[in-house]
Amino acid sequence: MTTIKDVADHAGVSVTTVSHVINRTRRVDLKTEQRVWRAITALGYRPNLLARSLRRRETKTIGLIVPDNSNPYFAELARAVEDAGFAKGYSVILCNSDMSESKEVAYIALLISKCVDGVILISSAHKREKLNEFIQAGIPLVTVARELDDLPVDQVLMDNKQGGYLVGKYLTALGHRRIGCIAGPRDETPSADRIVGLRQALYEAGVDLPAHRIIRGDFTYESGRQAMAALLRREPNLTAVFAANDRMAIGAMNYLWQTGVRVPEDISIIGFDDIPVAAMTCPPLTTIATPKTDFARISVSMLIERINKQRTEPARIVLPTHLVVRRSCQAIEAK
Repeated sequence: MTTIKDVADHAGVSVTTVSHVINRTRRVDLKTEQRVWRAITALGYRPNLLARSLRRRETKTIGLIVPDNSNPYFAELARAVEDAGFAKGYSVILCNSDMSESKEVAYIALLISKCVDGVILISSAHKREKLNEFIQAGIPLVTVARELDDLPVDQVLMDNKQGGYLVGKYLTALGHRRIGCIAGPRDETPSADRIVGLRQALYEAGVDLPAHRIIRGDFTYESGRQAMAALLRREPNLTAVFAANDRMAIGAMNYLWQTGVRVPEDISIIGFDDIPVAAMTCPPLTTIATPKTDFARISVSMLIERINKQRTEPARIVLPTHLVVRRSCQAIEAK
């Protein structure tokens, strides 16, 4: 059986250097690192990760629970977490809860049984009893995009109210007054704060947003199409619509295209998230960009600090959003 010493001899380095390359415990010169990996490949060396993790009481793995990895937003965020974790020497176990509480509970039990070093949780609806399982098991936890004032866990949040406010300020600056909204499915989701921010900006501009101009979707493309149809039945003279995520905004745009309504000449559309496809629609979608890369980088860094016991007090970080202006909105005076 090939040993770590065999690899060291083959690569012409010390056993310690091979260990640092495999475990990413210290920076190694790039050429030396490449020589070590070539030796590992040539000799077919397989480190005994299980034995090492038992000795150190660590597995170098992070659990990541997301609500729906078919959603490009969560897929992009998961990839960013994987990249950030890999750069720090950690593998990421991805768990897709499918917006199901029972599936989320099952994955929590699985991650605890796998002895992951820590967990990043992006949940559709955080509940105290679920998170307490990680706390009681002594597993460090970072929650993303969900406000939890009363639990001793690290939180990385996005300023959803600010994002909605930016939408309202932008649309009213373009002269829009008859504005509709495609909201998320529940009042407790982070997207609900986006509507709060929108209302605030509209109120400051003297613009009303009556209840009949708000239709709930479920963040999918199809729900955006259906909500857009419902909004136009209720108020055919809308000049602008804000959708609480890009998938619903793109669904709304598709419905308008199919019915001969032009974007932005007849109705302006604005989304939220800035998923990659938002720049590829026709016209390209104006949207609110969310800090996905920062979410991932900060979440992983906070989690590793907890894993290494570099910090004991829970931290709370709120990241800003920003407006990305493309071509799906137009000033009302131009019509």
